[in-house]
Amino acid sequence: MKAAIISITKNGTAISYRIASSLKNEHQCIRYAFEKYSDKNTVSFGSLSDLVSDIFGRYDALIFICACGIAVRTISPFISSKLTDPAVIAVDEQGKFAVSLLSGHIGKANALTKKIAGILNAVPVITTATDIGEKFSPDSFAAANYLYICEMEMAKEIAAAVLNNEKIGICSNYAIENLPDIFVSQSNIGIKISEDYSGDPFGKTLHLVPKNIVIGTGCKRNTDAETFENFILKNLEKYNIPIWRVRSVNTINLKKNENAICSFSKKYGISLSFFSAEQLMAVQGNFSRSEFVLKTTGTDCVCERSACADGGRLLFPKYAENGMTIAAAELPVHIDFEKEIL
Repeated sequence: MKAAIISITKNGTAISYRIASSLKNEHQCIRYAFEKYSDKNTVSFGSLSDLVSDIFGRYDALIFICACGIAVRTISPFISSKLTDPAVIAVDEQGKFAVSLLSGHIGKANALTKKIAGILNAVPVITTATDIGEKFSPDSFAAANYLYICEMEMAKEIAAAVLNNEKIGICSNYAIENLPDIFVSQSNIGIKISEDYSGDPFGKTLHLVPKNIVIGTGCKRNTDAETFENFILKNLEKYNIPIWRVRSVNTINLKKNENAICSFSKKYGISLSFFSAEQLMAVQGNFSRSEFVLKTTGTDCVCERSACADGGRLLFPKYAENGMTIAAAELPVHIDFEKEIL
């Protein structure tokens, strides 16, 4: 997770340091401080609204060290959808309370709020109904297990049924661990977990599809972003892979600043991972080999090795076109109802 920690007071800047220091081994934290209280380890800003306008879509989480009202007013022009909005958390400038404000489940704000509260010995404030009632939440379950929610309105109906103590149907193409006793094989409302999102085994069905596809890619320098996007989408369509099944875009670290790859990842909200040539050469498997690529990058194949770098099996091999390459791998699916989001 990439998190921006934003402070507007002297004490807030000290608190942001405590949070960043504790989270640094798990998350990438960038600290922003109001110019009067900035230091060499923070990015200075003069206008909070201008800062948030610039960074709202670039981070997985925004952690404000200020009053809730300030945070709410600042983010309000940019809120779009619970499927895409970042987690937003407010911590008071004395560090007594950590409040989950936005994207509690899918954006993982609730889990991050609990973690921050533990760091500061603060009180976590979480108001989502399923959490305070310690009941099953389809949003949290999907996020923890890398499942795409096909029907958000149906997810809300499932959550409402859970709160009303109704039994929920379950149908899965994958082995399930720690299934709660609220789930049954037959019900009027239920959940189907499968890459096949057609068919309704229940009267009202929520389809959850695994986000378990990893794209490995590369492109020549200064490739046009639209051309690259069309290339990726065309090849996914060829193998009947919807874009929302893609969990990560992987490539070599030489492409860290390649606009076409970075823009594609940002546009579709897909995690972007970079690997060194040494890491890619250590990936096990039978891959395409190019002496030119080896001489240029230090690894004999970027896209296939990148695709399999997270432990998946190669789904389709390297395809190259006009200096762009793509391969894809499929990760194993593990469904666990007790899996934590973070």
